[in-house]
Amino acid sequence: MLFQVGGQGTRPTFFEMSAAQQLPSSLRAALTYSLGVLALRRPFIHKILDYEDEFFALLMLVLETHSLRTTDASFAESLYGLRRRGVKIRLKKSDVLAGSGNEIHHTGLHKRQKVLSVAFLVILPYLKSKLQSVYDKQREAALQASLWGDNDERFDNTDDLGRINNSFGSSGNSAIEASARARWIKRLRKTVGACYPWLHAGNEGLCFAYQLLYLLDATGFYSIGLHALGVQVCRATGQELMDTSSRISKIRSRERERLRGPPWLKALQGGLLSCGYAVLDYAQTGLIAAVFFFKMMEWWYQSAEERMSAPTVYPPPPPPPPPKVAKEGIPLPQDRTLCPLCSQKRANPSVLAISGFVFCYTCVFKYVSQYKRCPVTLTPATVDQIRRLFHDV
Repeated sequence: MLFQVGGQGTRPTFFEMSAAQQLPSSLRAALTYSLGVLALRRPFIHKILDYEDEFFALLMLVLETHSLRTTDASFAESLYGLRRRGVKIRLKKSDVLAGSGNEIHHTGLHKRQKVLSVAFLVILPYLKSKLQSVYDKQREAALQASLWGDNDERFDNTDDLGRINNSFGSSGNSAIEASARARWIKRLRKTVGACYPWLHAGNEGLCFAYQLLYLLDATGFYSIGLHALGVQVCRATGQELMDTSSRISKIRSRERERLRGPPWLKALQGGLLSCGYAVLDYAQTGLIAAVFFFKMMEWWYQSAEERMSAPTVYPPPPPPPPPKVAKEGIPLPQDRTLCPLCSQKRANPSVLAISGFVFCYTCVFKYVSQYKRCPVTLTPATVDQIRRLFHDV
């Protein structure tokens, strides 16, 4: 068959590999949703959600390290009964002359391959998520700058900015260091914003190419990371599944024998070690149950058609900065209900759309008709930009 969909042989199907690859993201979604619900009653859990990337990376580091050490597979792969095997390609003269190709031998994972597997499974996704967050912030800042300009000063915060500048002026060295750090961070964000889309597109293209080749049975590597490590994922045999528990017990007994010290200290360390292993086993079981429960609830409450047709809700853009009063313009009165032109209670209040300031209709109509500008900001305006207000503040 061109597409392998059955469960025969040691080569996993495309659907098994895809499910194992998507399991960590489903696990993260389930944990984030559960912590978000708990945070409604326990506000201190919000601290964990503030460092979601670090918390999940630490959790996966423990799980992946333990799984690769005991089962020669990642946490998701061990759940689907898969194992990682090192690949050695040997050339035979008879095969070369006959044109039959190479001979592939599978071996166990070396320590270097396990360490690099943890790096590919934990560290690289963590760095990718942080780069994605930096890119999103840079993109949002660029969008705001394109809408409202680079000057993000607020009209009502001039006093605060003046106090901040005075406080920084008292300590010149700290101000220079802060400005240098701010410039460096801004330059770094611009670099990430310029390079990350190309890196992301290249990574996604390579992943798609490898998955397509794996689906067509043209390669034995599901991803570029497995190819770089020289590792293939195989379906575990029944004997290997039975030997896993004995291997785990041997590893734990060997670690208990390495304990040194007085008998009471050995007993205490052994008890703590047993408790740690029990907590780790229960954590794995709980995480697996959380993933299945989350996927079941997601399938139950939301169909694929609803997910595809749901509109994307973007956050509203920030309000534009208030217009500044020109030096030669008419000053604003302290009482907001008075007209800046006649300094009397506003009668028939009307707003000048070009600046947003409110005047009496007769006052602003006469002024704009004569000077063709806003009396406060001196911005060019016409009488067509005068709007009647039916509710005055």
